[in-house]
Amino acid sequence: MSVQVKYRIGKSVGFQVLTILLSVACVIPLIFILIYIIQAGITKINWHFLTNLPKPVGEIGGGIANALVGSMIVIGVASVIAIPVGILCGIYLSENKNSKLAYWSRLCVDILQGVPSIVIGIVAYFWLVKPLGGFSALSGSAALAVMMLPIIIRSTEETLLMLPDTLREAAYALGMPFHRVILKVIIPCGISGILSGVMLSVARIAGETAPLLFTAFGNNYMATNLTKPMETLPHVIFTYATSPYNEWKDLAWGASCMLLIFVLVLNIFTKFITRKWKVQL
Repeated sequence: MSVQVKYRIGKSVGFQVLTILLSVACVIPLIFILIYIIQAGITKINWHFLTNLPKPVGEIGGGIANALVGSMIVIGVASVIAIPVGILCGIYLSENKNSKLAYWSRLCVDILQGVPSIVIGIVAYFWLVKPLGGFSALSGSAALAVMMLPIIIRSTEETLLMLPDTLREAAYALGMPFHRVILKVIIPCGISGILSGVMLSVARIAGETAPLLFTAFGNNYMATNLTKPMETLPHVIFTYATSPYNEWKDLAWGASCMLLIFVLVLNIFTKFITRKWKVQL
């Protein structure tokens, strides 16, 4: 074996080792964060914690039932707003790649994806909260929906662009109209990537606090009215973690662990769904 071949093999092995080390270095902080949050919060989670409302200052106990229900409602309404709009916009961008409207729309989506969440919260406050006359869960859902849109749009567009043009050509050759080609051929073939983007966007907004501080605000009681303030898990964590009371800090750790579990379960569910519905082309 010549010296040049040995040098190339050694360089290849060196790059492989470097890649492995950098990958491990990226994973280690995540592992430490997960272990720390689970150790601090798992002992605070019990049935009473999940089914009761917060106690006043000075009283022992209390739970986060209002925050759990509020988070589900706010995220659910945001998903109802953002998912159809995001998927339709992604379909348009993928079907009209070279049009001027698609170019400017794509540029706006990229810019919107880089806008800080607190800025979106402030805009939602002046556009929705003040005109409506007060904080509301609907304003919070609208702010979170804006944050979901770029992820859904880009994932839908990139997924549909990966599909071969022969699928469309075959469908058109059979006499199918445009809307049936999209609904019956294109979307089913790209459902794996579209669902991944949807789930990723939901996981993205699940832990957002800044927009909710300016919109949904929070509520110590069980609330289901979308036009009134509503409590959410991120707001509970923010409020209780910055308080001087140990009982509230324990609730913050428990809420943090619940939020972490929700995001992990959502990501695992996404992997399962995308693997099950993946279409081999």
